[in-house]
Amino acid sequence: MSKADRIWTAALIVIGDEILSGRTHDKNIAQLATWLQVQGIRLREVRVVADDMDAIGEAVNILRERNDYCFTTGGIGPTHDDITVDAIAQALDLPVIIHPEARAILEDYYTTRGGLTEARLRMARTPEGAKLIPNRMSGAPGIQIGNVYLMAGVPHITAGMLDALTGMLEGGAPLLAETIGCWIAESEVADMLREIEKAHSKCQIGSYPFYREGKSGANFVIRSTDEAELQSAVDTLCDGLATAGYDFTPGGI
Repeated sequence: MSKADRIWTAALIVIGDEILSGRTHDKNIAQLATWLQVQGIRLREVRVVADDMDAIGEAVNILRERNDYCFTTGGIGPTHDDITVDAIAQALDLPVIIHPEARAILEDYYTTRGGLTEARLRMARTPEGAKLIPNRMSGAPGIQIGNVYLMAGVPHITAGMLDALTGMLEGGAPLLAETIGCWIAESEVADMLREIEKAHSKCQIGSYPFYREGKSGANFVIRSTDEAELQSAVDTLCDGLATAGYDFTPGGI
């Protein structure tokens, strides 16, 4: 495989008891997946783990080894149960330090906000050797250590950190996608979809059924990093649906 054809991958570890209990609904999975696609990186897997040192460490060590990048969200705030930094430092066999640059950022940020308390200083703690990810929203930076990126759990703060990382991570060609919608049970065209995907080795076709207005339908999403191959697959699908007598809607239903 040439470097141009290489698929770069990432994993996400969503950390927090509040996610597992259902008290908080995660929004970072979709946000990160969308951002990664633009960077030419595929989000290959996601784990949700509790605020538990061993669980976090185990997930990080597994996922960072089998992906180019490993992201975490949650658990880097100022309270006692924010243990992500400690868990990842332990997993990487590194000491935790007060990062001098992070401390300076927080001291400046909290100058007019009540000062840098011991609790707030916790947000300057990083594994030794870490780099910082800028955070314009709330001062407290994200953390990069190797191919692991520790980010906030609050979605709008995560978005700011991702913005700071835009263009900074090596990736491949962005994943392109086209959607075709059709009022049809997906089982009626399953063979057609399989044959089209087989004939277009650089494409993947996803089928997403729905039921509305008393009838069945499906949106077919074709994805590829190759624009010409993608268009060929789209044209083949549209021709196949038309030949079979089905109306379809470019862009999806």
